[in-house]
Amino acid sequence: QVQAMESGGGSEQAGGSLRLSCEVSGLENVGCTFDRVDLLWYRQAPGKGSEAVALITPSGTTTYGNSVQGRFSISRHNAEKKVFLQMDSLQLEDTAMYHCTARCRGREFPWGQGTQVTVSS
Repeated sequence: QVQAMESGGGSEQAGGSLRLSCEVSGLENVGCTFDRVDLLWYRQAPGKGSEAVALITPSGTTTYGNSVQGRFSISRHNAEKKVFLQMDSLQLEDTAMYHCTARCRGREFPWGQGTQVTVSS
């Protein structure tokens, strides 16, 4: 069973920064290894659908959603089996529950419980 455990959320004022962390475990149980999977962050605001925030490939190539481009940065630490999301210049619209997951051979695994980010003015 693949599990993701997110942390690092909290309340921050607009313009501030937060750094999210996510540890992914159990990939070996499904024939995958952490250093060979894509890692993704999603978010979901109350009453809204999910939004893809950022992705990082095994080689370190990154992709961002239009709404966070230039403000957020995704990174990974393979030895620790963690993925990070550095969020700068936070905006009110960034308020959401943030989830991470891994993608192995086209299969995305269930999200973790998530970490709440709340941005206030």
